[in-house]
Amino acid sequence: MRPVFGRSVEVRAPALTGFHRWFLLILVSIGSVTIYTPAYLKYTYYTQLLTALHINNEQLGLLMSAYAITATITYIPCGFLADRLRMRTLSTVGFLATAALTFWYATLPSFGWCIFIMIAMGVSTILIWWGVRYKLVRLISLGERDYARSIGISYGFYGAAGLGTGLVILWLLSAFGNNAGVSAGLDLLASLLLVMGVLSWLFIPRFVNETGTSEGAFGFKESLQALRRPAVYITAVCMFFVYFYYTCASYTSPYLTTGFAASLVLVSVSGNIRTYGVTIVSAPAFGWLAKRWTPSTMIIAGSAIAIACFVAIAVFPQAAGLALLVGVLTIVLGFVANGCFGVVSAQLTEARVPIGMFGAATGILSVVGFLPDSFSSTWFGALIDAHGNNAYPTIFWILAGSAAIAVASAVTLHWYVRRRVPAATADELAQVA
Repeated sequence: MRPVFGRSVEVRAPALTGFHRWFLLILVSIGSVTIYTPAYLKYTYYTQLLTALHINNEQLGLLMSAYAITATITYIPCGFLADRLRMRTLSTVGFLATAALTFWYATLPSFGWCIFIMIAMGVSTILIWWGVRYKLVRLISLGERDYARSIGISYGFYGAAGLGTGLVILWLLSAFGNNAGVSAGLDLLASLLLVMGVLSWLFIPRFVNETGTSEGAFGFKESLQALRRPAVYITAVCMFFVYFYYTCASYTSPYLTTGFAASLVLVSVSGNIRTYGVTIVSAPAFGWLAKRWTPSTMIIAGSAIAIACFVAIAVFPQAAGLALLVGVLTIVLGFVANGCFGVVSAQLTEARVPIGMFGAATGILSVVGFLPDSFSSTWFGALIDAHGNNAYPTIFWILAGSAAIAVASAVTLHWYVRRRVPAATADELAQVA
């Protein structure tokens, strides 16, 4: 592999060495963890961040709201931007801008400046960088079926990087205390982002058809075609319900404690394996199998297993003797949920959405797919406050229903592709030759 700084020639994935493709896959995968960790630090280090920033719970919630609102507003335009500009440009600018903001955040500024930083991070991580996450993986994949395997492996690296980064930050907090530890952790993340920005500029090449220039200049009308593709909306609905049960599977942890009197060791082990450990294996495994079958097939199979797990946990009597069995089901649930989420975006390639509108399609996917973040915690939190332990079976029945709709959506896409999507073109086949 050699630097491609200043290279004007456009390349296809097969022209890159295997090492170069793996390097870019690892770069975008680790980057997708590192670039979002500063904004989402609250979810792992809630108390430490409160203390370090000298703010209250409401103010910490406002910080996340500022970022989330900015992200929601920019999901669609980020897709159009990804179809207009080079991946090298977007990746470099996104990493470097977020690095600068994270260095500033590490100084633990006033609450007002923290709000500004969160809004600015919404622009740098979503508007500028989010389109890189999926499109670069597609550009380095050897054809549409290889994308499913590549995105699955990418989520495996994502899980490993998230686990490693989390452990290092936890060590820094224990070694230096809240304030200095939070600052040191943010400085570490900023330094990594700085390095990845430089590597992006040096090693991400110019790809053929990256901006639709090989068959005419890019136009806004071309990207709007993504809005008229039924497959994009079917995939978005599928992602909504997969993401819903994927994120809310975390409610198994408190239920293990309060409903089954599980030990903290069992809860911690099953929770960590569900959140981080299984991602390293499940997403690559689902991606590998999706390449041989289809992403929709894997989502149908994985979601069906998720339904069985949710129903079992919902109907089991609350007894301490069942704690170990529920803990095992939690790990199985985490495995299939992570696997399905890892390949759900690959349904766009299954439906042969062209590269020229892939950024716009992922923008639509993101707006719809991540909507559960806006209501699930409030809804389920209110249920638990009102009904205590008796709320959990209701929650798991709801999640089983979500998984069932995910199955129906995947079946619909599979039918649509078989009946309505034309066979691969000669140009698409040439990419995998």
